[in-house]
Amino acid sequence: MQYRRFGRLAWQISEISYGMWGVGGGLHGWTGVDDDEKFAALQRAVDLGCNFFDTAWVYGRGHSEQVLGDLVRANPGTRLYVATKVPPKDMRWPSTRESTLDDVFPPKHIEEYVHKSLDNLGLESIDLLHLHVWEDSWTDDPRWQETLTGLRDRGLIGGIGISVNRWEAWNGVRAIETGLIDAVQVIYNIFDQDPEDELFPVAEAHDVAVIARVPFDEGTLTGTLTLDSTWPEGDWRNSYFVPENLAESVARARALREDLPPGMPMPEAALRFILADPRVCTTIPGMRRIAHVESNIGVSDGKPLDPDLLATLRRHRWSRQPTWWSQ
Repeated sequence: MQYRRFGRLAWQISEISYGMWGVGGGLHGWTGVDDDEKFAALQRAVDLGCNFFDTAWVYGRGHSEQVLGDLVRANPGTRLYVATKVPPKDMRWPSTRESTLDDVFPPKHIEEYVHKSLDNLGLESIDLLHLHVWEDSWTDDPRWQETLTGLRDRGLIGGIGISVNRWEAWNGVRAIETGLIDAVQVIYNIFDQDPEDELFPVAEAHDVAVIARVPFDEGTLTGTLTLDSTWPEGDWRNSYFVPENLAESVARARALREDLPPGMPMPEAALRFILADPRVCTTIPGMRRIAHVESNIGVSDGKPLDPDLLATLRRHRWSRQPTWWSQ
């Protein structure tokens, strides 16, 4: 495992880390894995050097946080970094231009969910706390700033982060410029290259850590989707891969596959593309099985992506606008 400096917090973080939405289950979650299997996958990640785990209260309404707390206690001699997220009060993902701070992150709500997350985790502090949606129109409101810095000053959280809404990489630049943000989590992958335009330069200038989420475009960049793909009732992917999205996603994945060298799996190409940008501190693929853990972490071998292949992958940029199904 290779490690990278995590912005001004200066943590040494595994460049392949663990996104825990997939192990939360429950309402609007992912199906298809049992508790024993997912915990074995998490432990295998630790054994292979993964030290950063990203969860949220909404991932199983606290279940994913509970699993992460168990993992930390199962590895007392290993420094594992815990990141979680406060859900919006109105429980709407993403927020909209009409969303106000009172609708989404009033101070009492932030405080309440920090304590809920600490109880779920069974820990005394959270290394990194994100607000799970964001609108730059809230930037100048002192209430979120005072609440989060107060939590940090009391030792309940270590760092402050925001999770940027899907396909709105610009919607976080002003927050970074306040100097209060330690980390920003944003969708960045072969298709979603827009963060390179504005967000990455500003984050670099302010020494803010960048967490690249959705490295496989919710599964498209694994190359396993087909026009006939379906999921069990209640699985979030049914509401995301609606026909308007599934058909074009499959077509673009097929086109990408034709540009890959013989023998290179699509997930490997997806991760190597992300790691080719030194401004990315870590990426957080969802990994629910040991085989996924081993193959994904195996990409962290210090070998650079061939420049010609990188240039080819860049041509697959797919700039999208939020729509009714994009969540």
